[in-house]
Amino acid sequence: MTQSDITIEDLSKVGQEDAEYLVSLIRTIPGFPKEGIKFRDFMPVLADAKALRILMKALEAALPVPADSFDSIAGLEARGFLFGPALAVYLGKGFIAIRKAGKLPPETIGEEYDLEYGTEKVEIETNAIESGQRVLIVDDLIATGGTAKAAMDLVQAAGGTVVGFSFVMGLDGLDGLDKLDGRPTSTLVSMPA
Repeated sequence: MTQSDITIEDLSKVGQEDAEYLVSLIRTIPGFPKEGIKFRDFMPVLADAKALRILMKALEAALPVPADSFDSIAGLEARGFLFGPALAVYLGKGFIAIRKAGKLPPETIGEEYDLEYGTEKVEIETNAIESGQRVLIVDDLIATGGTAKAAMDLVQAAGGTVVGFSFVMGLDGLDGLDKLDGRPTSTLVSMPA
């Protein structure tokens, strides 16, 4: 069973059968966290060993830059913490945690970004990135691009270079990729906002 509003960007990356299997596990929960929003739940994909292998294979095949062109993967709290470390292990890379403000006990640097209803802030430890370190940013979703842009600015402020972005899914019509300064990006699936 596939979800009719989810489009797989390139079936050749994992094969038709594997792609359909992966999509069949993505749950759509209407009205969460508020009315009018469709929450896309990837937890069933993580709980299924076959689907998780397919997802890692697909993320590797869809990398926006060659794996040897980056040193580390940075993942955004919270669901970037699920996909980022798994992909880092799969590719033999280190992982950098980009956290919500106030979650890290050591000294941090932060970056604020705008939301519809205010501002948020993301942080990393001051010594998490070495000068010139090449970083691929991974997250589950690209929507308006605010969080991804803040992560990019934060990595650069720490002395790193963002070589690209890898997203599991993209929401159509929100133009979030436009905020990423033309950096190479990839998304595996797209769906309406």
